[in-house]
Amino acid sequence: EERRYRSASGAPIALWRRQHSASCRELTVRCSRLQLRSLSAVTSAVWLTAYGLYVISENSMVLSAAIFIMLIGLIIYLHFVKVDQESLLVIGSLGIQVTSSYASGRESTTFIEMGQVKDVVINEAIHMQKVIYYLCILLQDPGDPQGIYEVVPLFQSSKPRLDCLIEVYKSCQEILEQRKTAPQSS
Repeated sequence: EERRYRSASGAPIALWRRQHSASCRELTVRCSRLQLRSLSAVTSAVWLTAYGLYVISENSMVLSAAIFIMLIGLIIYLHFVKVDQESLLVIGSLGIQVTSSYASGRESTTFIEMGQVKDVVINEAIHMQKVIYYLCILLQDPGDPQGIYEVVPLFQSSKPRLDCLIEVYKSCQEILEQRKTAPQSS
């Protein structure tokens, strides 16, 4: 099922919920695609600057450098910066897989074993004079079962607003609760 939300910056995002089984859910946040308007604006600004420098210096290397810089910059942006979607696969008996899919098609995946997961929480932070919320996984300290070893933030590129985070949080908590009650029933 798909629901529409907004990011912290106001951009439209979509949350896809897919339930594979009672203890396995996949939650995917899809960001807006690369806008041709913004790409055209940046390209025009670089070309106008390059043409201005060409007129002043009368050196054609300036235009060649502008082409090279634009191509390299676009490749770096699409391959390392622009995230199309971020997904969270929660498997109650196994762990949590976090995947980021970039505009170039590259994917970055991290897996966290369920034994390391202490909890999934919504945290708040102050950023640029406003409060933003983010979802994070608290990892249990191996030496101290009550302690927290690390905090792993989720959905860092899409930055969904609180209403979307609550939806993801509830799904994660349902599976974590099943995991906590399962050993007691056997």
